[in-house]
Amino acid sequence: MGATTLRRLEKASGDLAAAGVATMAERLPWFGRLTAEQRSGVLLVTQTGAANFVAWLRDPDATPRLTADAFRSAPLDLARRVTLRQTVELVRIAIQVFEERIPALGADEAERAALVHAILRFGREVAFSAATVYASAAEARGAWDARLEALVVDAVVRGEAEETLLSRAAALGWDPAAEATVLVGEPPAEEPPEPLHAVRRAAHRAGATVLLGTHGARLVMIAGPGAPLAELSASFGPGAVVTGPTVAGLTAAHRSATAALAGHRAVRAWPGAPRPVAADDLLPERVLDGDAEAVEQLRRDVATPLRTAGGELAATVECYLDAAGVLEAAARRLFVHPNTVRYRLRRVAELTGVHPADARGGLVLRLAIGLDRLHPDGDPAER
Repeated sequence: MGATTLRRLEKASGDLAAAGVATMAERLPWFGRLTAEQRSGVLLVTQTGAANFVAWLRDPDATPRLTADAFRSAPLDLARRVTLRQTVELVRIAIQVFEERIPALGADEAERAALVHAILRFGREVAFSAATVYASAAEARGAWDARLEALVVDAVVRGEAEETLLSRAAALGWDPAAEATVLVGEPPAEEPPEPLHAVRRAAHRAGATVLLGTHGARLVMIAGPGAPLAELSASFGPGAVVTGPTVAGLTAAHRSATAALAGHRAVRAWPGAPRPVAADDLLPERVLDGDAEAVEQLRRDVATPLRTAGGELAATVECYLDAAGVLEAAARRLFVHPNTVRYRLRRVAELTGVHPADARGGLVLRLAIGLDRLHPDGDPAER
């Protein structure tokens, strides 16, 4: 490129940038809603681009050197305010203005043709530069969100239901008042740098809102309302996946997490457990593992309703189980009609949610009645 053309371009760079910004204001309705400082930032980026274009023309054998330099010169507030789509619109208009005005600055026809070719090549570099800047910003935001997410999950597991937990969750787009269910299992066997990528992808496909974190060697997931737990559990690694009870709000999620973690520790005692399995379905195994909350829950939800309803229900359950589930044999031992035993067993199922005829139900009932005798909470004479 000749020295005369380069001098003309240097002198015209300010006018080119101003013309570009004026065209942006004319064609883009949202441009007028930017503050004066933000519009000045756009002008600065455009001027830097024009200057870099001239610098590149001085060394035509080099790769265009705009890269991200022009965009780094923009104020931080502008980067937050202008989206990637809007940036593409700005770049398109700036390049169009350059295409219209720059070729006329060539000293002769050959240089004008060379300028047209150079603008096209330079415009491509500008587009790649913009994409690089936004990709880097997205990666940085993703890394920050992952750290914030891990802090939220850790706070839930530890039971730190304070304002920082709610504010961090809100920053991640989580509604702290929404129902939450905690799932615990093994992390997927994926290689770094993103071992949880498959889990996030599965949650996205299922349309579920989740928070992910690790607790020791376990993966902890907090699932939002309406999440398909079976579909989400399929994205965990091998082994059991335990779900805690659904709770109303993130501040109560510690209860769900505690139950799920306790269930995951004890689930080895039930090799045939379904996947996922509810922590409440693992109460017998959790009792064997020394979980005091499971002991209290069995007494509260199973033994106490039986005791309150009358002694014949607990006695009928034990007699039925001692008779190996043979209804007639239990009726003979109790000196009642078999229909009476049937009625009492149905009543037990209504009160406790488990039926003695079911193998797991019989185990739960037997254990609950025994724990109630071992840990009385009232006058023993009442029994």
